[in-house]
Parts: sequence; C-alpha cells; structure tokens
Amino acid sequence: MSVEEYYNRGVERQNSKNYNGAISDYTNAIRIKPDYGSAYFGRAYSKDELKDYYGAIADYTKTIELIPNESNAYYNRGISKSNTKDHYGAIADYTKTIELNPNDALAFLNRGNSKDELKDYYGAIADYTKSIELDPNFSKAYHNRGISKDNLKDYYGAISDNTNAIKLDPN
Repeated sequence: MSVEEYYNRGVERQNSKNYNGAISDYTNAIRIKPDYGSAYFGRAYSKDELKDYYGAIADYTKTIELIPNESNAYYNRGISKSNTKDHYGAIADYTKTIELNPNDALAFLNRGNSKDELKDYYGAIADYTKSIELDPNFSKAYHNRGISKDNLKDYYGAISDNTNAIKLDPN
C-alpha cells in the first residue's frame, strides 16, 4: 500500500472508532514517510482516545516539530497533558493555541480549567470570561467560572454564573 492509502485508511478507522487499527495504519504511513506530520497527528489522536496520554503527547510533539503552527496539535497536547495532571504544561500548550488562534473559546476554557486545578482562581475566571466573550452561549464556561467564583467565596457571582449556565443548557 502507498503512504496515502495507509493514511486514508487510518482516518477511516479513526472515524469508525477503530483506534488500534488507525494507529497501525498511521504507523505504516510514518514508516514510509517519516516526516508525515498529519499521520503523527492522527496517531496521537487515536492514542489519546485509548487513554495512552504519554504516547499521544509524544506524537503531538512530533506533529508540532513537523508542522509548527498546527494549533490543534498544541490544543490536543494540552488536553493530554491535563489528563496526566501536567497542568503547567497544559497551560503552556493552551497559551500557544491562543497565540495561533486568539478566537478559540475552547482553548480559553481549558486553560481556565488547568488554572483552576492549580488553584489560580483569578486566572481561571479571566480565561472563562474571555471564553464567554468569544462565545456568549457557552454554558460550560459560565458553569466553570461559577465554580471558581465559589472557590473565592464570591457566592453571588457563582449563583449568577450558574443561573446563566442553566438558562443556556437546562440539562
């Protein structure tokens, strides 16, 4: 098979949630073309779905080495780092994502989540607020900001944010 055939089959397997098969195909594509950044990205995503976070981090890092301005690789690596409790590393990756894509409400939300985990509640609130500015209907950002405000004993602010979250997503 050609590199493109392995890669395309990897994408199809990934889309059908056959992550082990996808990893195999991406690995074969990389074997043929070692500088194939998209294959590293696909393999990283599949590893992440299988909760192989350290393997995913390694492949996202290789993706970034080959495609330095791929904001999704920084974002996804940030998620993998969060899953390994490397919140400082995750914050650095979300910050780079935001540098490359300043309108990424999810990157602000997740950076806020990592800051909250580190008990930087003011920093988390600032990121959740920016996420809400970018997407005023983002109920999760209101909810998470409410939690950070609660941690700071700003109970009225927490109630207000959670009320907004419920209005936007009653479930």
